[in-house]
This record gives sequence, C-alpha cells and structure tokens, in this order.
Amino acid sequence: MNTFIKTAHKKPIDLKAIGKLPIAMRALTNYIRLNEAFEAQKSKRSPYPQGSKSIWRALCCAFGRPLVLSSTFRILADLLGFAGPLCISGIVHHVGKGNNTIRPQTSLTFILLESTESVRWRIKILGVFFISSQEFLANAYVLAVLLFFALLLQRTILQASYYVAIETGINLRGAIQTKIYNKIMLLSTSNMSMGEMTAGQICNLVAIDTNQLMWFFFLCPNLWAMPVQIIAGVLLLYYLLGVSALIGAVVIIVLAPVQYFVATKLSQAQRSTLEYSNERLKKTNEMLRGIKLLKLYAWEHIFHSSVEETREKEMTSLKSFALYTSISIFMNAAIPIAAVLTTFVVHAHLTGNADFSPSVAFASLSLFHILITPLFLLSSVLRSTVKALVSVQKLGEFLSSEEIGEEQDKCSAQRNADNHSKYQVVPLKVVNRKRPAREDWNNYSSHMRRSVNITEGDDFCVKITNGFFTWTPEGSPALSNIDIRIPQGQLTMIVGQVGCGKSSLLLAALGEMQKISGNVFWNSSIPDSETGEDVSPEKETTVDTEVRKRGSVAYASQKPWLLNATVEENITFESPFNKQRYKAVIDACSLQPDIDILPHGDQTQIGERGINLSGGQRQRISVARALYQQTNVVFLDDPFSALDIHLSDHLMQEGILKMLREDKRTIILVTHKLQYLPHADWIIAMKDGTIQREGTLKDIQNSESELFEHWKTLMNRQDQELEKETIIERKSVLERKNHRRTRYSRDARLKDDEEDEEEITESDDDDNLSSVLHQRAKMPWRACGKYLSSAGILLLPLLVLSQLLKHTVMVAIDYWLAKWTSDVISAKSELEQKNCSVCQEFNHSRYSKVFSILCCLGIILCLVTSIAVEWTGLKVAKKLHYCLLNKIILAPMRFFETTPLGSILNRFSADCNTIDQHIPATLECLSRSTLLCVSALAVISYVTPMFLIALLPLAIICYFIQKYFRVASRDLQQLDDSTQLPLLCHFSETVEGLTTIRAFRYEARFRQKLLEYTDSNNIASLFLTAANRWLEVRMEYIGACVVLIAAVTSITNSLYNHLSSGLVGLGLTYALMVSNYLNWMVRNLADMEIQLGAVKRINGLLKTEAENYEGLLSPSQIPQNWPDRGEIQIQNLSVRYDSNLKPVLKHVSAHISPGQKIGICGRTGSGKSSFSLAFFRMVDTFEGRIIIDGIDIAKLPLQTLRSRLSIILQDPILFSGTIRFNLDPEKKCTDSMLWEALEIAQLKHVVKALPGGLDAIVTEGGENFSQGQRQLFCLARAFVRKTSIFIMDEATASIDMATENILQKVVMTAFADRTVVTIAHRVHTILNSDLVIVMKRGVILEYDKPEVLLEQEDSVFASFVQADK
Repeated sequence: MNTFIKTAHKKPIDLKAIGKLPIAMRALTNYIRLNEAFEAQKSKRSPYPQGSKSIWRALCCAFGRPLVLSSTFRILADLLGFAGPLCISGIVHHVGKGNNTIRPQTSLTFILLESTESVRWRIKILGVFFISSQEFLANAYVLAVLLFFALLLQRTILQASYYVAIETGINLRGAIQTKIYNKIMLLSTSNMSMGEMTAGQICNLVAIDTNQLMWFFFLCPNLWAMPVQIIAGVLLLYYLLGVSALIGAVVIIVLAPVQYFVATKLSQAQRSTLEYSNERLKKTNEMLRGIKLLKLYAWEHIFHSSVEETREKEMTSLKSFALYTSISIFMNAAIPIAAVLTTFVVHAHLTGNADFSPSVAFASLSLFHILITPLFLLSSVLRSTVKALVSVQKLGEFLSSEEIGEEQDKCSAQRNADNHSKYQVVPLKVVNRKRPAREDWNNYSSHMRRSVNITEGDDFCVKITNGFFTWTPEGSPALSNIDIRIPQGQLTMIVGQVGCGKSSLLLAALGEMQKISGNVFWNSSIPDSETGEDVSPEKETTVDTEVRKRGSVAYASQKPWLLNATVEENITFESPFNKQRYKAVIDACSLQPDIDILPHGDQTQIGERGINLSGGQRQRISVARALYQQTNVVFLDDPFSALDIHLSDHLMQEGILKMLREDKRTIILVTHKLQYLPHADWIIAMKDGTIQREGTLKDIQNSESELFEHWKTLMNRQDQELEKETIIERKSVLERKNHRRTRYSRDARLKDDEEDEEEITESDDDDNLSSVLHQRAKMPWRACGKYLSSAGILLLPLLVLSQLLKHTVMVAIDYWLAKWTSDVISAKSELEQKNCSVCQEFNHSRYSKVFSILCCLGIILCLVTSIAVEWTGLKVAKKLHYCLLNKIILAPMRFFETTPLGSILNRFSADCNTIDQHIPATLECLSRSTLLCVSALAVISYVTPMFLIALLPLAIICYFIQKYFRVASRDLQQLDDSTQLPLLCHFSETVEGLTTIRAFRYEARFRQKLLEYTDSNNIASLFLTAANRWLEVRMEYIGACVVLIAAVTSITNSLYNHLSSGLVGLGLTYALMVSNYLNWMVRNLADMEIQLGAVKRINGLLKTEAENYEGLLSPSQIPQNWPDRGEIQIQNLSVRYDSNLKPVLKHVSAHISPGQKIGICGRTGSGKSSFSLAFFRMVDTFEGRIIIDGIDIAKLPLQTLRSRLSIILQDPILFSGTIRFNLDPEKKCTDSMLWEALEIAQLKHVVKALPGGLDAIVTEGGENFSQGQRQLFCLARAFVRKTSIFIMDEATASIDMATENILQKVVMTAFADRTVVTIAHRVHTILNSDLVIVMKRGVILEYDKPEVLLEQEDSVFASFVQADK
C-alpha cells in the first residue's frame, strides 16, 4: 500500500493502477458459492426457497467462516484494550510511591498479580541479582513499555478484524448483485409495464439494499464482541471502586435502551425523509424531463411549487431526523460524564475511608472511556441489523417474483425452479484469466433443455395457433384468437389503428407476454447466420417450451432503447465489427450527416437513454442496430414514427428492401405508413387485439375490398401510381443524396467551428498537470466558507463558541479530578506523618460540589453544541435547495440542452442528500475529534513540557500521512462512485431493454458485462478499505508513540521534579485518548473534503444566468384577452440558440392574417422548429421582431407571452398524476371543457373506458398509454387552452393515418377562427392550408398558397408532395 499511496500523490488513481481482483474475490466465484448455498437450502426442505430465513441461512453458509475469524480477532483486541487502564493504574501508583506518599490499599496491577505481599524478592545466584515478576512489574518504566507494546498489538489485531469483515461484506455484495441480475434476466415483462416493479425499485435493491447487507456483515462481529467487552469492563471497575462502580455502570446501562429508542426513532425519521426525497426527486425528474413543455406553457410555477411543497414535507421529517441525531450525539457525549460524576461522588461519600487515589480515579476514568465505545456502537449495530433484515425481506420478495414463461411450465417436473441452477455444476477453476471473458457464462448454459419437434412444412418462420395472450395473469387477454403464419424470408407488415395490439403481437411471438392458451411455433431449422451453425436447443436459456426453439431475433422496439455507450457500440451491439456492412447500415439509416454533426463522430458517447440525441436520431440508431445484426429474423416496431418522409423512404428502400429482403431474411414490420404496403409479401391487419385479416395485398383487395379502399384513400394514391412508385423513388433518392450532402457538410463545418472554440477553452482550463495535482492536495476551503456562511450571522458564532467552551469544560472536569485525588493523597500522607488517628476525615464535599457543577455544565454544553450543529445543517440545506431550484427552473432552455439531465438530477439527489444528512454529522465529528486531540496534546504538554520536543517530529509525520491519505482516499472514493455508476446504469439499462436483450438472445453477454462492472466496483471498494486500514494502523502507531513518550517523560518528571501523581494520571489518560481520536480526525477530514464537493458543485450551478422574465410592459398595458385576433407579423427576424452560435433563422419576414392556417415544411434541420420556438422567445432573437396583434412580443413579460399561446411538441410529454392534471394543471377548466377537448383528440372513448375517467392515473412518462395515444393527449392539452394562436410542431408523427385524417378535419372545423401554424413531416397534412412556407437552411424559399406552388414546375413544395405520395 505504501508505494500505491505515494503514486496516488503523483498521478490520479484509475482502474489500471489498481489491477485485477484475485479470483477468490470475483463476483462469479462468490456468486457460485452463494448459489450452492441456495441450492442446499432448497434441497433441504423449505417450502419457500426464497423466504427471508432461507436467504439468511444461505448467506451464513456461504460467508460465515471469515466472520468467525473476524469476531475472534475482535474479541482478542478488545481484551487487550484493557491493558491501558491497568498500566495507567500501575504507573500512577508507582509514581505516587516514588513521591514518598503513602501506599494505597489497592492497585489494579497488584490485584492481577498472585502475590500481594510487599516482600521484595531478590535472589542472588552466581553473583547476579534476579528480580521477581511482581517487582519487575512494579517498575513504572517497565509498565510504560508494556503499555506501548500492548497498544501496538491491540491496534494491529483490531485492524485485521476490520479488514476481514469488510472483505467478506464486499464479496457478499458482489454475489447478491449477480444473483439479482440473473433474476432480472428472467423477469416477466408484465411486472415492469404494470408497475408492480419499477426500474427505480430494482436500482434501489442494487444500490441501497446490497450495501446495507455489506455494512451489516462489516458490523456483525460487534454483536459478539460487545457483550464480552462490557462484562470485562464492569468487572474491572468493580475491583477498583467496589459498589460505586456498579452504580456508574447502571447509569450507562439504563441509558442504553434510551439510546436504542433514539436510534430507532432516527431510522424511522430517515425512512420518512427517504420517502419524501424520493417523491421530490420523482417530481424534479419529471420537471426536468418536461422542462421545454413547462416553459412553453408557462407552467414552471406550478411544478416549482409542487416540488417546494414536497421539499417542505421532507424538511419537516429532516427536522425530526436532525433532532434525534442531536439527541444521539448529545447522549454519546453526556453519558460518560454522567457516569463518571455519579460514580466518583458516590464513591467519595458512601465509602467514607475509601481509596480515592489518582491511580484508582484515572484507571476507572479510562475504563469508562473504553465502555462508552461498545455502547455508542450498539445503536448503530442494532440499526444496521434492522436495515439488513428489511433488505433481506425485500430481496426475498424480488427473488420470488414472476418469471417469464412460468405459467405454462408450472406443472413440469423438469423445470428448474430457480434461474440460478443453470450454473450449479460449475467447478471453481472455470474462471481462467487468459481465456476471453465471454466464455465464462457460456460454459455453463443449462443441461436441462428438451426440444419439441414440429413435423410440418418449413415454409413459415413463426406460427401462432389459437393464441390468447395477456399482460397480467388475472387481466383480460390483450390479444385474443390469434392465428397467424409469418412466411420465411419475406417481408410481413402489421397495420392497424393506435392501440390495437400491433406491438403486443411482436412481443407475444418473442415470448414476452403471458400465454393463456394456444401455441407459438418457431421454425428451428434456420441456421443462425452469425455463427453459421444451427441453433440447437441446448444453446438457449429461456424456459418456455415452444419459444425455446427460436434463435436470435434483431428487434427494434417502438420506444428506442440505447446503451450508454458510443454510437458505434450501439449499432454493432457486441457483434464483430465489419466496416463494409457498418457503412452500408449507416447509409441506409441516413445516419452519416448526424454522425458528422456529433462532437466525436460515431465515437461520441450517447448519454443515458440517448439524452443527447433527437427522437429521430435515437430511432434510426435503434433500427441500424437491427439491420447490422446477422440474424435471420428482424422485428421492426414502427421504425418510421419519428422520421420525416425522406428519411422513411430512404430507410425503406435501402435498409428494409435492399439489405434485408434481398438477403432472404424474415422481416416483420409494424407501421402506420400505409404507402409501403405494396412492398409487403404478407400483410396482417389488426383491430382491437384480434387479427382482422391476413394475406397478400391482392388477397385483401379481392376479399376485403372495403378495407382495401379505406387504405387506398388513406394512402392518397391511385393504382397506376403504385407501379410508378419505385422508379420515382430511385430518381429522387439520388437527388436527395446530393442535396443532403451539401446541406450537411455546411452544418458540419459550422459545428466544427464551435468545437474548435470549445477545445480552445478546454485546453486553457487544464493548463498543466502540476497545477491539477496541487489542486488535488488542497482542501476546498471556499466551499467550506460557502457552507458555513449560508448558516447566517447568528448560528455561526454560536457553533464555534459552544464547541470551544464545551472542550474547555471537559478539560476542567478532568483537571479538577486530578487535583481532588492528589489532595486526598497529600492530606492522607500529612495525617500519617502527624500520626493522629483521631483527626477528622478528609472533607470531600467542596471538591464534589465543584466537580458536580462542572459536570452539569459540560452536559448542558454537549446539548447546545449538538443542537447548534444540526440546526446549522438544516438551515443550510433549506437555503441551498431553495436557491438551486429557483435557479434551475428559470434557466434558459440552452442550459438544459448543453447540460446532461443526469448531472442536474445528481445535484438534487446525491448532493442535496449529502448536505441534508451527512455534512452536519461529519462536521460535528471532525470538530469534536480535532478539539479533543488539541486539548489532549495541550494537557500533556502542560503536565510535562518536555513532551513538546518529541511532539514536533510526530506532528510532521502526521501531517504527511494525512496529506498522502487524503489525496488517495478522495481518488479511491471517486473511483468507487464512478465504478458504481456504470454498474447501476447497466442494471437500469437492462431493465429498460429487457425485451430487446432477450429477443437478441444476448443474456450471456450482458451477464458477462455485469461481472466486469461488479468486479471493478468491488476492487475500488476493497482498495478504499485497505487505504483506511493503512491510515488507521499508522495513526494508531503514532498514538502509541505519544502514549510511550508521555508516560516516560511524566514518570521522569514526577520522580525528579515531584510532579503530583494526579497530573501524571491526567496526562496518561489524555495520551490514551489521542491514539483513539487521531485517525478519526484524519478520516473525518477526508470525508469532509469529499462531502464539501457537493456544496462546490451546487455552488457552480447557482451561477447559472436566468432567463429574463421581466417585460417592458406592465400587466395593465396588456389587454386582458390579448391576442384576440391572431394576426402575426414577422419582420426581418434572425434568431440563434446562443450568442456565440451561428444564426438558425436569417432575415425571415412573413405576414399571417387572423384565422389563417399556415403549413411550414422543409427538410430536417431547415429551421422549422426554431421558427415555432421564436414565438415563445425560447431562442435568442438578435435582429428583427415578431408582432402579434399589434404588440411586439419582446416587450411582454415571458410568463404572459407563453401563457397566451399554445403549442404541441414533436415528443409527447405526459406527467404522472391524473388525466385531469395532465390536461389542465392550472385547474382553470370545467369537466365539460376537458371532455370536449378529449373528444376533439379522438380520446373520449379511451378515457371513458378507464376506471375513474378524468381522474384515471397516468404513470410516469405516460407509459400506460401507447405512443400514439400520448401524442393525442398532448393535442387535447393544447385544445384545452383556448388561445387564438395554435402551433403544431410535427405533432402527428406517431399517429396512424386514419386518426390523423380525422384530426385534420377536426382542427379545421374546431379552429376555424384561430390562427394555426403546422410544422409538417408528412407534406399531405398541410395540403389544405391557406398558405405554405417552405424553409431551407433558416431562410424562406417559397411562400404562397399550396395550389399556386403545386402548379409551378420547379417548385420545391411540388417535389415534396410528389415524394410523399
């Protein structure tokens, strides 16, 4: 560790510097060990193999042995700890004798020696004197050296005990995380979609509960060691002080239940705080995800107050948390004072002629200090035990939740009852470092697979007969009467209205839905083109009998699922990289232009859930992944929903028809774009969860002419055009390619300029490594100042003064005790010299009164300091969160586009939590341990000034140890956090993409990844532990040196300078304290430094510039019903997203009359959306102006402007709550108005059918509605706002054509008198507009009536319409 910590000071620590985990500590090894224990439990008898009891048994069986070792070490160390008081007693006693004072009746050291006679043994053999053991031990110097070695030994054993316990905890955590992951891989989909189990709950299980168990195993040895320590301590006290010792012990033991009561209250308060903070985070998360909508609708204040309201509740429970914390701190400080007070006062008064010598007093004082530690730990150990019990219960519930495909196999005897038995036959030697990692999992796929032979023609790929499928076991079937055959090597299309079960059908075929009856057959004779082998049943890992036969399916879900990895990794998705194929896929999905724009091309990291990409880009990457895979079957679920017509056509031609169909792959395509039906070899039409019709287009034309006609009208085209279609396509594709190339190369240049600017600023930032390293070694004093200054003028002085006063009083108490005992002894020796047996007894009352007053004062000050610290913490927490929320919600939209959502959320979650709960406690600990060390060193120096000479080298050593440790500790802590993040991301990614992973059959690869993440997190934790042990061992040794030096100097001083024995006892007692508190001081300093990082980061966000919400016009100058006509004049408008970026709209001018319907079209990136945002001042207008109904919008307050216009965005955003809240969060509308809006949006029948109607629940993100339905709700939301100007930004992208046509008509009638601006993907949606604006690169190309533009030969609009047919 020495070299490791030294190098940490030179360069930051990373995983490379640490190396690999030893095989015995890897997650896989421990998982196998845990699994064998589970299997053993299962085979025994228990009817509930996943119940809490059996989990505990399995854990003990797998990880019990090292705990026994750790506990043994712990008990040994605790017993050795009593050497301190014993030696102090002996030394002080000896010094007292050396000072010619009288001999007290008892001394602890002599109790322990067999002979108590004061005969001095000196035996002379061959002229050499030998000393008896008793005389040898009666020498103070010998005792000082003995004390030194006892301390060294005790601390070494104690650290060994800690290390073994933590290592076991880390092993256990890795094993449980792997077990949870394997269970996730088999979870049934309904658990997730029906809200029984959220991704959040699973992440909590991984992030919180596994850590609770790890800490429990770390604190576990205390459960056995504590009773031993307490009993031994009380016995020794009884020997020293007799009955009065028991009274002191009773005080401690009586107050222990109170402490336990406080601890339970504390954990209750923490639990309720956690509930509120989870609710607050959920609201904050929704607020940040929908921030664009909130700003456009001027709803920030509603969500702001909603978050603030939850924060108020959270603060209330934080107050009780703080109160109980301060009581707990107070009791830990006050109990020893109270115990010492009662013991000594009782001892002095009860036993009249009692022995009250310094040796007795200070030995018992040290014993009380030792006794406090287990009692202080008791509360945290009990709390940890309770938490561990709850965690195991949660784990049990999770492990026994429904698995996929369970219901068919319930009766099957061969079924493996638990997913883990697959690995039970693995010998440990399997993990071979040299072999590629992936084989680890593949080696133990199950041996227990049985195949089903289907003797039928092999011309189908999937066949479902008489299928009824449901999402929940009790629920009604979502799909009923399904009989379909999907032909092999052909293109099958599934069409139907929004919510008719198209996506469900794909999932049913993949085995993700629960089957009520019927069969799903996969044709298993297809060779898997990736490996070139037949997919034999042995390779599969799912349980379902029928579905087992399927190979890997490339599946692109409707809601794109992306990994937190580079664009290239997302497309290749663990497959080998083939450059030619990769290029072809990128071209087919038109991704090259987007890749050119990204900062690092296809090596750009995609944020969590693809946060830094547009909807269309996410969807195209998801489709590209499916195209790239070499599987025989490809499922595409509505891949065109977020793409404009050109991208869709290109994808259809180049991707689906060319790459897939020509390769003879089986393709199933769910789509709303009926114009592609002529390409289909087989069509399945769905309606309300059943199959309406299946066959070729010709079959349907002949048998279902009505349906065919319906489709034809929707497709807006005649029969002849069907044939012409492909020819036109090919031509326009070429033109389009050239067109796009010129446009994007310019955009890319533009981006490059920006990047150059960014790079320049970055290179300025990290000037050189040395300054960075210098920064790493410095404490964040500024953040500390910010934290303390937030507390206010009153609290800060109170905090500082109370701490100083408290420690002064503490020293005074012990000093008075020394004076008291010394005076008792000198009084006795005087009496003995005078030899008067009738003289009055020594009067203790004066001493005990002062002693009692000082103790009471000390107890009061303990209370004041503990309350002051927590109160300060509360005040700061409240202030910082309030400022942060205000800053963030008023920040301009650009801030959210450039800052990852995750990092803003982290400020509200992790950092706020640190400030709320951790900093106050750390601050208290740090100030206490520092002041204790300072006061102890001061006392020792006062007793023996010679000690100061030795103090200097020790202080220098200490300084360097803490300096090196702090840097290493911070790096390791960050490494621990940064390795935990990918682990948690991997869990949440897996939960979100479960269907995709299972469709691809990639479970083994993802498990392998999990093992790597778990191991790297565990090794970081292990090194962090080792670094703590490194520090503690060194600090303990320095502490032992302090004790040795203090003992030797004070003995010498006493023997030659007649220092009173009371002061010697005082010095030694304090010296023992130093060794206890030194490492606490450094540990707390390191913790404080890490925790102040939270303050620093929040402080950074507080510097964000807010949007300018103030307007030039006062509310009285704005008409009440403005804008009542809806006339828009745009004069020479130029806008940009930020003052240092190029303009996105250039010198645009237009005039829109009241009530006109305007259509805006143009290719992706032509500035259509920026045009709509300019009305809301969401972008920076640096030239020109927009005048609405005679008022320049730049003069209006933002709130007023945005609340008087309506917009529907491209991405549907719903918030959790009720449907009513989603439509009208301001609570301004009556029910009839809401129903009317729902009727316009074609949703009335859907909402009527829901339990609760308007008060039906919407889950987070609107997940309980289909994508199309969410879009319709957003339309309804805009209809509710009766504004005269209405903007639709590509709002019908994920809606089927039939519904869209109805909407178009409704919009025309319902909004006859309103101005409607439509930004269109599908040009046919704006053919009925009064005016059409065609945009290109931020300028207006064409601006006229649609019929006029269509007549012009060279019109761009005409070419768009032609292509859209």
